[in-house]
Amino acid sequence: MLQASIVSAMALSRAVVRDMVPEAEAASMIGYVTMGMAVAPMVGPAIGGALDAAFGWQASFWALFLAGAAVLWLTWADLGETAPRGRGGAGPQARDFPELLTSPRFWGYTMTLGLSSGAFFAYLGGGPYVGDHVFGLDPATFGLYFGAPAVGYFLGNFLSGRFSVRFGINRMVLWGTLVNAVGIALNVLLFHLGLGTPAVFFGLMTGVGLGNGMTIPNATAGALSVRPHLAGTASGLSGALMIGLGAALSALAGVILTPGSGALPLLWMMAVTAAGAVAAIALVIRRERRLTGLI
Repeated sequence: MLQASIVSAMALSRAVVRDMVPEAEAASMIGYVTMGMAVAPMVGPAIGGALDAAFGWQASFWALFLAGAAVLWLTWADLGETAPRGRGGAGPQARDFPELLTSPRFWGYTMTLGLSSGAFFAYLGGGPYVGDHVFGLDPATFGLYFGAPAVGYFLGNFLSGRFSVRFGINRMVLWGTLVNAVGIALNVLLFHLGLGTPAVFFGLMTGVGLGNGMTIPNATAGALSVRPHLAGTASGLSGALMIGLGAALSALAGVILTPGSGALPLLWMMAVTAAGAVAAIALVIRRERRLTGLI
């Protein structure tokens, strides 16, 4: 419960980036930040296993304590305040919500975030069932397959960091949602053709990770840039809506997968949410074209 309260730092870190740099550069920097977030779950279990084998299970908690202390010291020594001086407190922040919630662009970016990442959350909710009950994978093999999206996510974050400034956030979001949708559609097609295997199912989930790695940093920068003076509020609100929708889809995945259902119900649910993300960013682009004549 105490550690859960620290999750606010995720929202604050994105707001800090947006406070410091313009929109496109913010997407690039957020891409590199989230790339580190993708590395952690890939290397964390290996480090934890090594610490457990060498020093016992308590060693992992000591390692987390030392890492947390290092981050606390670095933040205290180097970060400083990045937001413009303004009204403080929860009351003024709550009064800022209508300004964001009445913005079509904010909703467009937020729904893109929620639906694109929702496909991944659905995978988190239903993937273990598919691996165990559909393919009968042993835990070691399943663990190897299940991490496939993290590889794609790492690469997608790198592409965001490398190209967001050059191509702009809307193009990067659109391309990311299309990669996500196409990867899932191929999975659906192959399963309908009777070619569904663990390698196909989990391998094509790399596309989900790749697409989200391109979409999330750029759509986040977009949501924070709708009202730059409300970057912190936008970060928390869009993040809460994204995680809430993702949690609902993850739970739904557990409901629709039943004995004998196979993997197709999960894949179709992921396909629908991925298509919704493409539609959401397409509406944002259309609105910006109409208002400014730019993509």
